[in-house]
Amino acid sequence: MSTQQATRTRRAAIVRGLPLLLLLFGAPAAAETIYKCTARNGQVSYQDTPCARSSQQQTLNMPTPPPATSLPAPPAAPVPATPPPVRIAQTPAPAAEPVTLPQLYSCVRATDGTSYVSRDGHPNAYLAPLGMLGAFQSPLSSVYGGKNATQRAASDPQLARGRITSGLIASNYTWVQDRCRPMSAYEICLTLRDQLSDVEDKIHKAFQSDQPPLERQAAGLRKDMAGCNR
Repeated sequence: MSTQQATRTRRAAIVRGLPLLLLLFGAPAAAETIYKCTARNGQVSYQDTPCARSSQQQTLNMPTPPPATSLPAPPAAPVPATPPPVRIAQTPAPAAEPVTLPQLYSCVRATDGTSYVSRDGHPNAYLAPLGMLGAFQSPLSSVYGGKNATQRAASDPQLARGRITSGLIASNYTWVQDRCRPMSAYEICLTLRDQLSDVEDKIHKAFQSDQPPLERQAAGLRKDMAGCNR
């Protein structure tokens, strides 16, 4: 086959797809002339050269294909926004309940000057014989062991019978109140340790039936001493 015949064969193959190309491209601005040849037996062929005289010829304009262009790049997928960091609310640890020492007071009795420990810094006032206070030697001093107790009892029937009447109280008693001062933390801890030691000693010596109230007292003292360990 000659080169000219091969070229015509390729063109004929291209022309056979002409109807589809026309549908795809429509009317072009520039076109190439194609010949539609219909033979006597009705066979249709397309070629770029005029048809033979024995064939019916129809001229068609084949659109020139547009230059190849690159398709636009697809839009980039949106980058999801980074969510803000989640802040976990931290529950503050419960504050430790402050441990405080019980306030104790060192008190002095108004009647005899002896000292004792109290949890109340304001003891109630009470009546005391003047003889016990050393103000003067009253008849009541004999009742509390005065030097002339026997003689006074013999001379005063009321005292001999141990009777103390309202008249004697009104003239020989007076209201007194013990004096108290708050103890320091150091003194309080020493006092509580002494009291606990005394109660524990009583527990060891007590019968089993008598131990429960002493053990409760010891537990209360240990609780009071919690502040001494800080």
